Amino acid sequence: MPRLALLPERPHVGPMKPVSTAKTTQSTLASGQLALTIEHDVIRGVTPPMLRWWFENLGHTMSYKGQTYPRYLLWHPRDHIHWELAARAPGGGTGKGASFRIVEAFGANPDYYVDSTEYVEKLDDEGISLVRRELGSEIFRLEHRFGASPLGATYRSRMVVGASAGLIRPLFNRVVRPRIFSDAMGTAWLLHNVEEVSMFENILPGLYAARGSNT
Repeated sequence: MPRLALLPERPHVGPMKPVSTAKTTQSTLASGQLALTIEHDVIRGVTPPMLRWWFENLGHTMSYKGQTYPRYLLWHPRDHIHWELAARAPGGGTGKGASFRIVEAFGANPDYYVDSTEYVEKLDDEGISLVRRELGSEIFRLEHRFGASPLGATYRSRMVVGASAGLIRPLFNRVVRPRIFSDAMGTAWLLHNVEEVSMFENILPGLYAARGSNT
């Protein structure tokens, strides 16, 4: 697909938290896969069902200061470029079995540009799992797990980039993976994901409360 241009920065509905508010890890597994984990700060005022609803309705718009925007573009007002429902779930909609096309550039850096279509393996009140497979091998997995706490929702993220098995694994993980998703991109993604998850506090409570009129 043609490479999409980075977009002008949108308004910030609220502040984004720094990466220091989360516990993060970055490592290269014995298989050569890149593994990234985040234990996010509690998302105050948000519940797991609200997070599930967000991902089920990500393709809708929202209003901010008299203007209407795609929700995806306000979720991260600097890095996000485009989201689309590439394939509907078997029962329709964006649930389990759908495919999402996600286009973004971490830190608004064109060197950290990603355009990927991923299969929704799981979407429920416990979390969401996005997977990409090529030539019969899983080459990408992103899991977000939701939980409840007295102050709001807990949120844990784990991304693994690289072939998990198959004949392509040695070459892909040694040569291809560093070119399409470098270690530096992994570090940039950690900040990106902390920022977008923290934005839920600013966006989701009001949007969810008005869901009957804006979905």
